[in-house]
Amino acid sequence: MGKVKSRNIGMRTWLVDPDISIASTLHKDYYLQAAAYEASKERIFANTWQWLTCTALSGQPRRCHPTTLLPGMLNEPLVITTSDDGTMHCLSNVCTHRGALVVKETCTQAHLRCPYHGRMFSLDGRFRSMPEFLEVKDFPKETDNLASLPVMPFAGSLFTRLAGSLPFEAFFGEIMRRLNWLPFETFTYRPNLSKDYHVKAHWALYCENYLEGFHIPFVHPALNQALDFGSYTTELYEYSSLQLGIAKDGEDCFDLPLGSPDFGKKVAAYYYFVFPNLMFNFYPWGLSLNVVQPQGPELTKVSFHAFVGDAARLRQGAGGDVDATELEDEEVVEKVQAGIRSRFYQQGRYSVRHEKGTHHFHRLIAAFMNA
Repeated sequence: MGKVKSRNIGMRTWLVDPDISIASTLHKDYYLQAAAYEASKERIFANTWQWLTCTALSGQPRRCHPTTLLPGMLNEPLVITTSDDGTMHCLSNVCTHRGALVVKETCTQAHLRCPYHGRMFSLDGRFRSMPEFLEVKDFPKETDNLASLPVMPFAGSLFTRLAGSLPFEAFFGEIMRRLNWLPFETFTYRPNLSKDYHVKAHWALYCENYLEGFHIPFVHPALNQALDFGSYTTELYEYSSLQLGIAKDGEDCFDLPLGSPDFGKKVAAYYYFVFPNLMFNFYPWGLSLNVVQPQGPELTKVSFHAFVGDAARLRQGAGGDVDATELEDEEVVEKVQAGIRSRFYQQGRYSVRHEKGTHHFHRLIAAFMNA
């Protein structure tokens, strides 16, 4: 990612120097301006890969599963369908006739029929028929089909993007290569271990807190007992990053295979962040996928989705009590939200050693907002 050329977009210009040693953080206006929040919807979230649903809720032939993409932020009605041959489709759930929702609840059927006026579509979204339209000229057109979006499976979930052309590989490729030895297919989605949290803070403040281990000794006493803070490292990729947590002696860690690039290390956790709002926390027991969903400039919903591979290792090590860690993070982030309103704070500086992930995150925000 080169140096971002900024331009005025009706608000403060967003620019974060690529040299972390001289850079300042994003100006506080990004977290406080309503215009910046609104612009983020199309400039950042519509152009990046977003979580759709767990694959356990879809994938069977003729299954039609309606969902809303990033509710509270993008609010895009979509439906995931599966053809008889097993091909999965992600379609707009809005009828091309008058805008009614086509599928209201998960069902199994051979086609899609709008309940308003009966317009029918194939499971791949192609227009099939419409009552009382014989006199309509130049019909049907391509625009009478349901819009189709890319859909990609990974680690028990489905992902899509509304716009842009950035490939899935650019966001998820590093994770898939580094952890190709993990048996994702054996992970089981556990609704009873999944939970939603509501944080009274800007979504980006929540994410940048996640992206540095600098605060662990000060905020997370239990986690600090499990991790060797001196061995904590951050790796940066194009649209993602990895924080590698190393276990202290006697703490639970992965049984890494010989082919893993981390073989020989006592890895307690792989903390992967995928820009702008996905957190993949891999522990010896499985995966805690955290989806950050902005609800407003000062409110964020965070959904924890648990996928368990080894239930016997739950409640151990760095991933032993994700709920307690979350509540500790919420408290500090909400205090930051209050603090940045001060007339005495504008922006800060970065720790070169510990805040590479946050700096990288800010640089990506600036790039997307200025594009």
